[in-house]
Amino acid sequence: MYAKKSYGQHFLKNDSIAVRIADSLKLAAETGRVLEVGPGTGMLTRQLLRHSTEYNLFAVEADPDMVAHLQRELPELGERLLRQDFLAFDPAPVFANNPFCLIGNFPYNISTQIVFKMLDLRRQIPEMVGMFQKEVADRIVSPPGSRVYGITSVLVQAFYDPQYLFTVEPGSFNPPPKVKSAVIRLTRKAKLDLDCNEKHFRQIVKAAFNNRRKMLRNTLKPFFPPEVLMNDPYFEQRPERLGWEAYVELAKRLEG
Repeated sequence: MYAKKSYGQHFLKNDSIAVRIADSLKLAAETGRVLEVGPGTGMLTRQLLRHSTEYNLFAVEADPDMVAHLQRELPELGERLLRQDFLAFDPAPVFANNPFCLIGNFPYNISTQIVFKMLDLRRQIPEMVGMFQKEVADRIVSPPGSRVYGITSVLVQAFYDPQYLFTVEPGSFNPPPKVKSAVIRLTRKAKLDLDCNEKHFRQIVKAAFNNRRKMLRNTLKPFFPPEVLMNDPYFEQRPERLGWEAYVELAKRLEG
């Protein structure tokens, strides 16, 4: 099977890495359901199927050629192999309102979008284990003050506790990517909602990091009156110094 650039495909060929990824799920048996995104040739899928006594595995694959391949190679998936784009996936027909874990060697060209989709579905997804470009993984798990801490870091960490699991070298894939990859785990926090308007929260985070080298008093001008921005030393900070909780407080201040 040939990888297609249009799908951002890099097929995992290292069986031991697939085992490590599959075994990194901690809540799968508790939910009883796992959804794999972009199974491709089925390297990770085979290792997930070893856990069939613990949970039911479902897989979403957008590439029709890969769907046909998986139907031939892993017929036991049956109707649990879904031909669709995860970004358009509606869990209701498959899982109803039941929880499920998310896993995958995510297509690199949409991996950040997959994370944002997970945030939208957070009420049903208590855990995610995923392979990303290392740069993206670092961004997701990095703490405040880090050079790569940014919008994705804040939005994810507001709802999930991130953990960097391990690095994967390019030679573990076919074709090998030009960058290293990394596997991370996200475990959902107990609290599913923020103590603020989530739309305002996202707007403030994005505005702050759009000019990350500037102080908040410059980047948040659309949200707060000049006298607040100029007289409060809080706004002298730069966006990467603030944890997600601080952005919640800013959103609450915006609401009055």
